Amino acid sequence: MTSTVNRRSFLKRSAAGAAALAAPAIIPFKALASSGELNFTGWAGYPVLAEKVFPAFTAATGITVNFTEQPDQDAMLAAAKISIEAGGIDVVEPTIDAVGAWHSNGLLGAWDESKLAMGNYLPGLADGAAGERSRKDGALVYVPSNWGTEALVYNKETAVLGDPPSLAALFDPANQVVLRPRSALTAMGRLLDVQGKLPRPWIDGYTDMGAMVELWDIALAECVKAKANVVQWWSGENEANAGFVANGATVGLCWDSTGYNLRNDGYGYAAPTEGAFAWHQGFVMMKNAANVEQSHEFVKWVSTPEGAAGWASAFSSNAVGKGAAELMAADVSTYYNSAFDDAKLAALWWWPDQSAEFIAKRGEYSDKYKAS
Repeated sequence: MTSTVNRRSFLKRSAAGAAALAAPAIIPFKALASSGELNFTGWAGYPVLAEKVFPAFTAATGITVNFTEQPDQDAMLAAAKISIEAGGIDVVEPTIDAVGAWHSNGLLGAWDESKLAMGNYLPGLADGAAGERSRKDGALVYVPSNWGTEALVYNKETAVLGDPPSLAALFDPANQVVLRPRSALTAMGRLLDVQGKLPRPWIDGYTDMGAMVELWDIALAECVKAKANVVQWWSGENEANAGFVANGATVGLCWDSTGYNLRNDGYGYAAPTEGAFAWHQGFVMMKNAANVEQSHEFVKWVSTPEGAAGWASAFSSNAVGKGAAELMAADVSTYYNSAFDDAKLAALWWWPDQSAEFIAKRGEYSDKYKAS
């Protein structure tokens, strides 16, 4: 069985109880779309978007994408806060766990579902639990663009991963590591949780700020003890890659795209026994978006087989649209199949929703970790 089938089966299982989605309508984009432009703010480090994906969208719709790259979600949120006053951004691409923070900051407009093609999405990505997380006050404020994982990128010759590979490898002095502070702190928390070393479940911290402080204090203290093996911090794709190729990291907790980019340079990608982190990325529209119709055309196109395949290929990730997997490069499928079987897919740890207060406090812990 290919990884494409495995991922699709997993998504169907994760949406248990959801009714079958309606078959996607065949929409002649060139005939329906108006010409114009839209202002899109998204992730830096993925050149295929500008090289291939945006030109394909323009060819299909006549709409030009003005693309502003940002290194991480914190930078996106900061830019959006400026834009809500000054204008200039129509669509942004955060992850679903941050939608609550964007909403509480008064940044989000609502998508008009009649102008989208919600039946295009694979089960479990825009409906079920994900669908509930995508709505605020009854309005649809988020639609998916791609999804993927964050796990162990490692040097095949020198890394010490454990048997089976574990998040503990990130804190092993035998390794030189590249880490994103907030992910490393969460990895430590999850590791301590499965080891029975926390006073309460790690997940409690996402809904109770008192529990968050209690648990993250513990995780921070343990991370600081192991900090000597950190050779680089990362917040975006370019920094993560540099941690390995420029600074000699042997292990990192990084996105699947980092592992994919380094796959021909002696590096592998492995899911830890505690479960790989999983992220769900998508589009939000600014409340003061100037190009609303064009924004809907953009999101709708990314849900088609061609658009979803192009978007996921640009990120070396997983597509959200029906029929997209068959259009993606075979080496992407092979890469994922080598890292994730059905059991590892079932063990994925999806980033929980994080409030604006939580994100701010998480940033404080990240700063303390880096400064320690």
